[in-house]
Amino acid sequence: MMDNEIDRELLEKIADLVGKPVGAFNIRKDCGCDGRQSTEHIEITGKTDKQGIDIRVKDGTKGETCHIPVIITKPGIEELVYNDFYIGENCDVNIVAGCGIHNCGSQDSRHDGVHTFYIGKNSHVRYSEKHYGEGDGTGGRIMNPQTVVYLEEGASMQMDTVQIGGIDSTKRITRFVCGKGAEAVVTERLLTHGDQTADSDMIIELNGEDSKGRVISRSVAQDNSAQVFRPCVVGNARCFGHVQCDSIIMGSARIQSVPEIAANCTEAQLIHEAAIGKIAGDQLLKLETLGLTEEEAEDCILKGFLS
Repeated sequence: MMDNEIDRELLEKIADLVGKPVGAFNIRKDCGCDGRQSTEHIEITGKTDKQGIDIRVKDGTKGETCHIPVIITKPGIEELVYNDFYIGENCDVNIVAGCGIHNCGSQDSRHDGVHTFYIGKNSHVRYSEKHYGEGDGTGGRIMNPQTVVYLEEGASMQMDTVQIGGIDSTKRITRFVCGKGAEAVVTERLLTHGDQTADSDMIIELNGEDSKGRVISRSVAQDNSAQVFRPCVVGNARCFGHVQCDSIIMGSARIQSVPEIAANCTEAQLIHEAAIGKIAGDQLLKLETLGLTEEEAEDCILKGFLS
């Protein structure tokens, strides 16, 4: 586990791991398990019918963190992995995922991950995933994450998904199904550059009374990259939903932002807003008067926007 500098750097970037994780964890490397540990309250087992793991969190588990990062360090690897999470009732836990690809070869490296969450009554889950690619090879670094979440009465998930650079192509699918009093909050941050492409489809179904859904998407597209966002909130009961998409476009990049709200109940309150624009000249000028170069000023603004 963490055999070399590449492994250690990838795991730190995608999961903030330095050394062996504390608590439950499963580290996947190059299509195999590179380390696994369960705890008294969180059990991780490998699937027998396909690639992936099952994570089971006992009722009442609070304050524990489970790390499940994936790293690919060789060209030519393509994998499809299924991870299922069964969260008991009255839990409060953190799930830290993420995938990092180091590709110095001529063949593509690709990771497709399907994460399905079943979250019990009155449980709260904070789920974070970071996607990162690096390497000087000509082969592509491709990630296609799919996340499906079922929230029972009073349950909630706070999902923070970040693509922090180096991913040539990504197709992201996210779906929440919310029961009575459940809440879904999704924060998506994305940076593309060069000829990279990113496609994101997101649906939050507010099926239970007093359920809530919120989507906050922030992205930056540079050079010749292209992005497409399709966040959608569907109100099927008395509920509240909000979709907010803000993007900065630079160079010859292209961005499509298509927020959607759909009300199937007269008591559904749904709001959407979207904005695409370039960095304001007065912002750059102000930072340049403080001694920053134009490039340093741009970098400072972008980091603040995506933080």
